[in-house]
Amino acid sequence: MSKTKILVFQMKELVYTGIFVGLGLLLIILLIVMFYPSGDEDTATETTTAEAAVYNPGIYNSQMQLGDTTLNLEIVVDESQIKSVSLVNLDESVTTMYPLVKPSLEFLEEELVAGTPIDDITVSEKSKYTQTMLIDGIKNALSKATVEQ
Repeated sequence: MSKTKILVFQMKELVYTGIFVGLGLLLIILLIVMFYPSGDEDTATETTTAEAAVYNPGIYNSQMQLGDTTLNLEIVVDESQIKSVSLVNLDESVTTMYPLVKPSLEFLEEELVAGTPIDDITVSEKSKYTQTMLIDGIKNALSKATVEQ
């Protein structure tokens, strides 16, 4: 005759075993999801950078004539935005003779670094001609930086 085997399990052991098996399966699934390479991320990144490339990264200069002096305007850009706009070698006599140049440039730089398109910047009535001259200089420098498509 056959011998009957009786197995005795305690309920606590079954619950612990079930919890550890469930955690083990969850860990395996998590590792597969994390480390399995997917091609979608690479192509999405390439298309995003290709679409976002508006400028050739670098430093671009533009010269402007203001009275008898020549101002050198310097623009630093990366692939998608303007990083800074400044006047290089701005003489103290120029800031004395034309006091609105520096504050106007600071205002324009704030707007451009914040991402406002140059054509959408509103010119204040107080320094209309100075800001218009600076905007023309900035457009001239940006025309050198723009990516040709």
